[in-house]
Amino acid sequence: MIEKVLQILSMDPTGQKYFTIIDYVIFALLLVASMAIGLYYAFTGGRQSTTQEFMYADRSMKCLPLSLSLMATFQSAVAIIGTPAEVYANGTQYWFIGCCYILGLLIPAHIFIPMFYRLHLTSVYQYLELRFCKAVRICGTVTFIFQMVIYMGVGIYTPALALNAVTGFHLWGAVLATGLVCTLYTALGGLKAVVWTDVFQTVVMFTGQLAVIIVGVHQAGGLSDAWVKVRDGGRISGIDLNPDPTVRHTFWTLGVGGVFLMLSLYGVNQAQVQRYLSSRTEKEAVMSCYMVFPCLQVALMLSCLMGLVMYMVLYFVMDMLQNFPGLPGLFVACLFSASLSTISSAFNSLATVTMVDLIKPHYSMTEARATLLSKMLALSYGIICVAMAYVVHLMNSSVLQAALSIFGMVGGPLLGLFCLGIFFPCANSIGAVTGLAAGLVMAFWVGIGGFLSRMPSSVQVLPFNSTNTMLPGDFRPAGLNGLYSLSYMWYSALNSSTVVLIGLIISFMTGPTKGDDVASGTVYPVMRTAQSLLHKLVKLSACCTSPEHTVRWS
Repeated sequence: MIEKVLQILSMDPTGQKYFTIIDYVIFALLLVASMAIGLYYAFTGGRQSTTQEFMYADRSMKCLPLSLSLMATFQSAVAIIGTPAEVYANGTQYWFIGCCYILGLLIPAHIFIPMFYRLHLTSVYQYLELRFCKAVRICGTVTFIFQMVIYMGVGIYTPALALNAVTGFHLWGAVLATGLVCTLYTALGGLKAVVWTDVFQTVVMFTGQLAVIIVGVHQAGGLSDAWVKVRDGGRISGIDLNPDPTVRHTFWTLGVGGVFLMLSLYGVNQAQVQRYLSSRTEKEAVMSCYMVFPCLQVALMLSCLMGLVMYMVLYFVMDMLQNFPGLPGLFVACLFSASLSTISSAFNSLATVTMVDLIKPHYSMTEARATLLSKMLALSYGIICVAMAYVVHLMNSSVLQAALSIFGMVGGPLLGLFCLGIFFPCANSIGAVTGLAAGLVMAFWVGIGGFLSRMPSSVQVLPFNSTNTMLPGDFRPAGLNGLYSLSYMWYSALNSSTVVLIGLIISFMTGPTKGDDVASGTVYPVMRTAQSLLHKLVKLSACCTSPEHTVRWS
């Protein structure tokens, strides 16, 4: 879908609209306010003088700002543009992805967060060394860095390209402005600045989306007229229970396959775990995860509603909203808020894992020097981000879509690696490394193979009520084509399962880890938890069927 968006945004802009002074002022205020928050935390409190404060905000964050920051981290500009485009082109079937948020957040809240918090980690990849060995930790860290560096360039370039294509706003002016501001407030203000700018940017995101929806509905003639138009236009999709895993979006691909995607983002991703670990208490860390649920639902609802009231987001904003001074600027601020929140989180988490996992274990240094080096790392990743944006600029849109897919491909194998260690005490370090390698091979094989086999050329808007889930002529691909046709929503499930399966096989072949050799607190007691839950269910059942609780009829 993002490729389709970029293809449209790259067309000849003969009907190009332009920003007014008010629009430029609103956009500039976003950057100035974000920079001011970073400067505030750079020169107040502890002045970011320790690694504990710079990386983990002195473990003093409350659950409300953390929950908004957790939501904003992966609510990127790609989602702000892509989700409405998806809903417009294929209907509201995508809205069912909200179902996966339940398990996708409950499992981290009750399994991953308590374990990581009690181990007093400073990097989530420290867990891999505690559970397996240093080699596994380094493999996990390098994989994460590879994942995030690629996504940084895409994350900052996409909104700049969209803005340039629609408004004529200077492409590299937008890239450099956002890259510079984001780098400075992250390097100067540390995690506190990142979290609080995320809060501010979330408010801007929601405000911009809501404003566009309200004006769009008004322009359509009101709620009732808007509803009739989207209904008659075939944009309202019913629940699709088709079990075929090659169908792009069904209830199962979104509601079940999406759980694995959520776990890779909110369970084991350094950017999110770092926020959990910055909480004052474990209870607040868990509560912040709970509070992400309504935040994500609101973000999803706003994005889907935008898709119902417009054709292509930025074109709609610049065309229909031109008579509302400042509204195009507000929406562009919304778009870049999403970009800033994602990129700043990437800078901070990359600086943390590089320092904690790759540098500190090999070089001893004073706290002051470690803090300075952490800030320099954040600054360096900012420069790399702008450089990656230029690399993305040199790609065509098809390669850009592949680069975006890589982000999703790598998350699944990392999730599988952590699940292997947490849920299977018999797994050893050889199995872990081999399983991760197998998962990455599977991810790139299926992901890139599937991408090359589909290669969409243009947006095809549905002319009637359909969820666009059936292939022409009910054709069902077989063999490798069947594997390549797997819905992208199943990628994380397939890749993480590959890591676990291969990891367990190799572990048993090379000698499984004995129970006494497993570090305390690194394995989740699955059997004990299941037995406890079963005991409670039996007790509850017995209570409900006891004579004193039985209703007697006379």
